[in-house]
Amino acid sequence: MKIGELSKRTGVSIRMLRYYEAEGLLKPQRTTSGYRDYDAAELRTVERIRLLGAGGMTLATVRQFLPCVRGEGPVFEPCDELRNVLHEQIRLVDQKAEKLAQSRNVLERFLREIEQR
Repeated sequence: MKIGELSKRTGVSIRMLRYYEAEGLLKPQRTTSGYRDYDAAELRTVERIRLLGAGGMTLATVRQFLPCVRGEGPVFEPCDELRNVLHEQIRLVDQKAEKLAQSRNVLERFLREIEQR
């Protein structure tokens, strides 16, 4: 499939797909005329990148996961060596959630003070 079709099927912009390729995350074949030709493997890779990104992972972390993916579906089981990375990602998300909760509390306090006047 061409890049436009991959973009439509995954919801990822053409620009971002090209970026993924430049970063070594996608490796499409090329037609004789030079067009990118994506297959089902690249489609699954993009789905996995989106899934990991939705979990808050950076592309650098995603790059660690992709070579170690097992299975054919968008949901996958990472190899054992990356469990620590998942634990670290969860810790980072927990830290962000705590900071957001603190920010919300500060804003609520400001709002209560303003509304009491």
